[in-house]
Amino acid sequence: MSAKVIAVSCSAEYAFSKPRQDNIHLVEGLGVEGDAHSGTTVKHRSRINRDPTVPNLRQVHLIHAELFDELKEKGFELQAGDIGENILTRGIDLLDFPRGARLQIGGAVIEITGLRNPCYQLNDFQDGLMNACIDKDVDGNAVFKSGIMSVVLTSGDVKAGDAISIELPDEPHQPLEIV
Repeated sequence: MSAKVIAVSCSAEYAFSKPRQDNIHLVEGLGVEGDAHSGTTVKHRSRINRDPTVPNLRQVHLIHAELFDELKEKGFELQAGDIGENILTRGIDLLDFPRGARLQIGGAVIEITGLRNPCYQLNDFQDGLMNACIDKDVDGNAVFKSGIMSVVLTSGDVKAGDAISIELPDEPHQPLEIV
């Protein structure tokens, strides 16, 4: 199966879930046009409280639909946009990419900046969901599965069905960390 977009979501309001859209427009250096998290500096409330001048490395949030499949087996029902992602993908293991990997999606290019940290709001949405989005690797280290964050390098439209192509950065690759 080739990597593709399953759904896109956007919300102008600070809300946990984002309504599904027919398409979204990514704007270079800002994020998803019309989304509350779009901007050059941090827009997530917890980060604004720490330092509102920090660059926004969380302009576009992606989650792989395979996570929703896994969570369904654990009793959780999730639809596109439910846990705040802008782009829901299938056929691509987002968590395996190094920092700096670039994805061409539709007419846009984004660069992966890091992991989304699972937060308590997941439990507010469905009890136990936060812990279900955290796993352990073979060494016992936490693996955060609630998606990745990115910045927009090239503006363009993105819609369901768009193919995703990947460009890895030069080695040595840097693992993803929470941003």
